[in-house]
Amino acid sequence: MLEENHKEQNDTEEIKLTEKNESKDELMEPEVEDYADKYLIYGVNDAPPLHITIVCGLQQGLLSLSGQLIVSLLVAEAVCASNNEIFKARLLSSTLFMSGVTTVVMNLFGIRLPLFQGAASEYVIPLLLVANVDGTFCSSLASESGESVAINMTANSTMDDIPVDRIIWNIQALQGSLMVAGFVHAMLGFTGLIGFLLKFIGPLTIVPTLVLIFIFLIKPVLKFVEVNWGIAMSTVLLAVILFLYLGNHNMPVPVWTPSGGFRIIHYPLHQVFAILISIIVNWIICGILTKFDVIENDPDSKGYNARTDARSEIIADNPWFTFPYPGQYGMFRFSGPAFLSCMIATLISVLDSIGDYYACARVCRVPAPPRHAVNRGILMEGVCSFISGSVGCGHATSTYGGNIGAIGVSKVASRRVFLCTGILYILFGIFGKFSAVFITIPYPVLGGAIVVMFGIFFGVVLSNLEVTNMSSPRNMAIIGLSIFIGLSVPTWAQKVDRPVQTGNEQFDRIMAMLLGNPNLVGTIIACFLDNTVPGSDEDRGIAAWQVSDDDANAGHDKTKFNEGYEVYSPLFPRRFLSSKFMKVVPFLPHEKYKKSDTYGNGV
Repeated sequence: MLEENHKEQNDTEEIKLTEKNESKDELMEPEVEDYADKYLIYGVNDAPPLHITIVCGLQQGLLSLSGQLIVSLLVAEAVCASNNEIFKARLLSSTLFMSGVTTVVMNLFGIRLPLFQGAASEYVIPLLLVANVDGTFCSSLASESGESVAINMTANSTMDDIPVDRIIWNIQALQGSLMVAGFVHAMLGFTGLIGFLLKFIGPLTIVPTLVLIFIFLIKPVLKFVEVNWGIAMSTVLLAVILFLYLGNHNMPVPVWTPSGGFRIIHYPLHQVFAILISIIVNWIICGILTKFDVIENDPDSKGYNARTDARSEIIADNPWFTFPYPGQYGMFRFSGPAFLSCMIATLISVLDSIGDYYACARVCRVPAPPRHAVNRGILMEGVCSFISGSVGCGHATSTYGGNIGAIGVSKVASRRVFLCTGILYILFGIFGKFSAVFITIPYPVLGGAIVVMFGIFFGVVLSNLEVTNMSSPRNMAIIGLSIFIGLSVPTWAQKVDRPVQTGNEQFDRIMAMLLGNPNLVGTIIACFLDNTVPGSDEDRGIAAWQVSDDDANAGHDKTKFNEGYEVYSPLFPRRFLSSKFMKVVPFLPHEKYKKSDTYGNGV
């Protein structure tokens, strides 16, 4: 018995000594965290190191840069300025500047999820439809007053016999119409109407809307990809290998710190910067092919835009410094057809943003946003759309789903990364030559990056159906009918000259524009069916999306989410929000939630 006790005592001392030595070794050796097994490396409220923040911010900025370029070019086409390079450069600077401002505002004062706010692609289809409803937008809006506008363009210059004054008149009409639409947009959030509408708008309405946007974005994306399918697919393949096939592996990275000296850490660098690495590598490949004239040097050929010097003149043409400001194109004007197109785009943009909010919450592993956060996000979007209209961008700003997909690739969901992206975009808009460098990225490289980020986000959008009962014939029918009709009716309406012929020419034109919009048709069908066909809130997914402030105050499932409702806490003084008057403000949390311990954490 004594020998056994003595043996047990020796074993215990040996175990303690071993644990002591192991803990000593842990102090001497750098701790290696298995990042590959983590769903997110940095959460919403986390603060990555400065160098990680800047590079990830640049990556997010490059991903969305093509979207800004596409929308601004299509706005220029809608106002008949597609051949006026000076006007297009100024329009692009305004777009980049406002995208940066809106991104910063949304992350600081809006819903406070890590979101990028850029040129709203929802405005492209309505603007082009209204531009063609009477031949061209130029012919329907003439510069009747004969007023000249003092901007940096040659007064007597023309493009295809269209004077500059006519272009300015068109953009002024878009300015006033967009400002009114932005005001309506803001009121939806300010009054809390959006929070009320969430009782009727759920995944079965949002998913078809976003799916139809993806389908009709294929054509503009193909304009980038078909320039050189080899380069585009090389960009896609490299990104997929880095973030998908090598997603469970860490890369040995040499680092040096003053305290720890030189050492090797294991970090998923290839996954965090998968898309950026793919862009840079294929940009270099295009540069080599351009150097040896492997890519054809004929500006009239389709493959010319794969060259790195295809748009190099934009660096010389862009001014060093420009500052977009409200009224830079002169007095604001109003146009009925333009306002109608802006309102249609605004309603679709609101639904798109709501879907993006919930998709972003899912990617970031945080609870679904409560009503006050959704109201505040829509309010800030409307305010920034109003400002965007006054600056003369010709479009509103909306959330970008592709950047949400990039969060899933990089595993970096930090809000500070998107604040950095917003600041970079503000600098892009102010320093013209600096932004022009990124505009010279070859088209197929941009196209490949767009395919990756939208492909990931498309899967995120479809994952919203997880909260619905997709084994229900009701839900399957609603999804199928809304998407199919949303494709069929606009396709037919755009093929015929006048889909509706009542004898009233103005009404027929308006109906042609409405029926030709896939997002509008599909959304109306989905929302109508979802709210008229009997079904429980649980089956419809409405119950999962309805989060009250009391529910938020009750806490969250820590086994399911990485962070809680504190990510939606607004940046307002606690004493100000504790006043009784704040109880009736729909875009701020209720009194009970305001006093919670988690309030106000994180920037």
